[in-house]
Amino acid sequence: MNHIVTVQDAVTAFADWTEPTDAELDAIEQEMPVILADVDLLDAQIITLDRIPTELDNRRLRRARRRALAARLAVANRTDAATLSGGAA
Repeated sequence: MNHIVTVQDAVTAFADWTEPTDAELDAIEQEMPVILADVDLLDAQIITLDRIPTELDNRRLRRARRRALAARLAVANRTDAATLSGGAA
């Protein structure tokens, strides 16, 4: 006879090991501006999926692209500055 076991027991048995570490949470926090800017860009793109983009839609898309690029640049510069701060480049 086969016993039926819930999947919940198997999943929660290792829950302590699957939690993000403090370092991973810090990395997510550092990249949060990029994540939010990408969400704004996706929202602007989704708005224009089912219609012809108006001039306002085009401006919204351009602004969202610029914000996403600026956020990525800021995170990249912050990462580069952290790796180069200890000595000469």
